Amino acid sequence: MKLSYFPGCSLGSTAKEYDKSARIACQALGVELVELKDWVCCGATSAHSTNHLLSIALPSRNVALAQEAGMDLAIPCSACYSRVKKADHVLRHDGELRKEIESIVDFKYNGKINVVSLLEALVSQVGVEAIAKKVQKPLKGLKVVCFYGCLLVRPPEVTNFDNTENPMSMDNIVKALGAETIQWSYKTDCCGANLGLTSTKVVQGMVNRLIEAAKEVEAMAIVTACPLCQSNLEMRRQERGTELPTFFFTELIGLALGLPDAKKWFNLHLINPNPLLQSLSLAD
Repeated sequence: MKLSYFPGCSLGSTAKEYDKSARIACQALGVELVELKDWVCCGATSAHSTNHLLSIALPSRNVALAQEAGMDLAIPCSACYSRVKKADHVLRHDGELRKEIESIVDFKYNGKINVVSLLEALVSQVGVEAIAKKVQKPLKGLKVVCFYGCLLVRPPEVTNFDNTENPMSMDNIVKALGAETIQWSYKTDCCGANLGLTSTKVVQGMVNRLIEAAKEVEAMAIVTACPLCQSNLEMRRQERGTELPTFFFTELIGLALGLPDAKKWFNLHLINPNPLLQSLSLAD
């Protein structure tokens, strides 16, 4: 199975472990990720907060590249996914704006490719049962909460994936890996996103609340699919020494599948997860 792959800017800088684990885990699951040639930044918050047309045109360039490649487009970063999925939604449903975007990007939209998050791609095209069959080292004893963040399943009329208030797709994958997922009320809350750079104290308060909530249900770690969520959860905890390791779900797939590169990814974390994994005999 082949999918076009748009890693986005964060996966080439602050979230390299997400990119590495995504590529290797997918390969082990029989999915070939084919990186888009000459992809561009999705625009993130900067574009859609300043220029609506730019916020649609930038990600539409990546839709055009995936259309040219003839494969559905899988996106690991929740923020990138949100922007590209929104652009694809506009191209499908707003004929007037579509013509303007086609002129700017210089392509003819045909609506034949689907834009999906990497999480959705693995759930719908590989399947939780198939992932479970590949597990070599079950993650027994690891108790986690899954944090979807505010963009991965919203807005529902655009994403059309999972339950907006109580999503379970990531939970189901993590459980298939042998770990225990704990239900909590903060699955789809916001981590503060890029306010971590401009309003640090605000994000510290948001992250403190999330960490405390995870600790209240006795989670040992947090699992996410968003590089901004991962960095904020590990970086913006105000009380040092009380942080929780935050894994990308692809890292746990790699660990449970017994992939040798997994231990290299953890060295890139701000909060070292190795002591936790070693205490559960899940790492050397």
